[in-house]
Order: sequence, then C-alpha cells, then structure tokens
Amino acid sequence: MLPLLRFTRDLFDSQALAPTAQVRFAHPRANRQTRLQEVVVAYAFARVRRRSIGFVVGPEGLVVRAPRWTPLYEVEAALQEKAAWILRKLQETRDRQDRLSSARLVWADGVTLPFLGEPVTAVLDPAHGFVGKGAHLQPATQEGAAPVLQVALPRNASAEQIRDVVQAWLMQQALANFEARLAHYAPLLQVRWSRLRLSNAGTRWGSASADGSIRLNWRLIHFRQPVIDYVVAHELSHLRVMDHSRSFWDTVATVVPDYAELRDQLKRSPPPSW
Repeated sequence: MLPLLRFTRDLFDSQALAPTAQVRFAHPRANRQTRLQEVVVAYAFARVRRRSIGFVVGPEGLVVRAPRWTPLYEVEAALQEKAAWILRKLQETRDRQDRLSSARLVWADGVTLPFLGEPVTAVLDPAHGFVGKGAHLQPATQEGAAPVLQVALPRNASAEQIRDVVQAWLMQQALANFEARLAHYAPLLQVRWSRLRLSNAGTRWGSASADGSIRLNWRLIHFRQPVIDYVVAHELSHLRVMDHSRSFWDTVATVVPDYAELRDQLKRSPPPSW
C-alpha cells in the first residue's frame, strides 16, 4: 500500500510550485501553480472551512481556497473551468496596478498633477506667502501650457512639505467645489443636506446618512467636473432612496442622465497615487 499512497500523493502534487516554470502571474505567497490556456499562474492555495472551492483575484494575484476534504484534482478541474475569468481578472488587476504605479506623484518642484481633470504644474515660489493659503493657481500664460500652482515654499523644501501644502490647497478647493455642487443639485432632487465632511477613504468616493450628512472624498477634485457632479448627485439621491435599487438609479438619472458613463470613467481612471 505504501507505494500506491506515494504515487497518489505525487500525482496530486504534480503542480506544486516549480521555480523553473515561466510564470506570467505569481502571487508573492504562491505555493502551487497551474497552466490556464497556456498561461502559467502561480497561486496561493489554502485549505479552509468552507463548502466549495473559492477564487479571489486581488492586487497580489490569485488565491484559491478549498474545503479540507476536496482532492487536488477537483481543485485543478475548477481552475480550468474558470480559466477565462481568472485570466481576465488577473490581467485587469495588473493593468490597474500599472496605471496606479505610473500615476504615482513624485513630490518635487515641477510635479504635475490633475486638477478638475486638467494637468497643473506645482512650482516652488519662496517669494510669495499668498495670504496664508500656501498656494495660488496661476492660469496658463501660453496656449497648450499647464496652469501653474505657485507653492509658497523654499527651493529646498522636502517632499513631505510640498505634498502637505499641495494637499491642503486641493482640499480647500474640494470643499468649496463640493459645497457649490451640493447647493446646486439638492433643490433639483428635492432633498436637504445638513453637513459636508471631506473623506480620505481609500476606495470609497462618498456616503450619505439619513440625517442629511454627506461625506465626499477630497481626491474627487482630481476629476473633471461632470464626474464630481455624478458623485454629488449620487449621494444626494441616497437622501431619497437609501439603496441601489432601480428607483435609486432613476432618481440619479433625473439630474445626471449620463451617470453610467461617468461612473465607468470613475472606475477606469483612478486618481494619482499619493
């Protein structure tokens, strides 16, 4: 019986992580790998207390969890069945991470960042204090040139100092912009909001409470005004319909008819990484 058991175990382990394989997608804690449509995928595999095989594709890669009693050939069969979905999600996640990496801001004199959907160049200007505001937006002087955000800091300012002053200015602009758009859309939606707070959430753009409190992510100020308006209208609409039912989306559409396109833009174009 011992040779048979050893053969069975070797068969189940035939796709354990092989360092010599040409892996296209690899989880940093991968302990197994498979070939999906000629693409080698190294994934993190774990036995857990659950009733079925589960797949999760995240920024690090593919995680597969299976019940303790499930043989590995069933796991492999499930992977092959879901191959197209897994590969599509892995590629989408990699593309998103690449966009985030390329959009990471390097805080130095001359850094360019989006403001209301257009590029703005931050320039250190130690000769100006801007009445305590820290920064001042100077319109472009030449056609095709980016507006200049004059930052009242010395030439030897640290990256952290530049980031903090620029962020403070952006948050000031965001607060003024959001308040104006809330004031515009609330009467159209026949709702009343009571308080606005800026959010710094990593993945959530806004929220609304039944008491009329609105939270909006200040990073929305990086996007075009129509995208900001969609999020504002979205949260105000929750003061009428607190779920995401058909009635809710119909409410949003009364003031932002192209909300679906704007929502997709928000998903496809992440703001720069700070």
